[in-house]
Amino acid sequence: MKLARPLVKLASFVVLAALSSGCLVVPQNRRARLADPMMRLSQDSLEDHRKNKLYTTREGAAGGDGAAAGGGCACQ
Repeated sequence: MKLARPLVKLASFVVLAALSSGCLVVPQNRRARLADPMMRLSQDSLEDHRKNKLYTTREGAAGGDGAAAGGGCACQ
């Protein structure tokens, strides 16, 4: 029983920490830092653009990814 109490405290702390760090409102004047190319998951931006264009052309719809929406005919 002595071991269970610290484990319960530790588990509750971990759960509380995980739940409290989920959302954050970023002011508009600081969003440029988050949009920095260094923050991207992929290093090859040309390949990302090619895949995105192929996806929107194949899907027949564009938009929803933060970019300007164009037609479904690959004429974005």
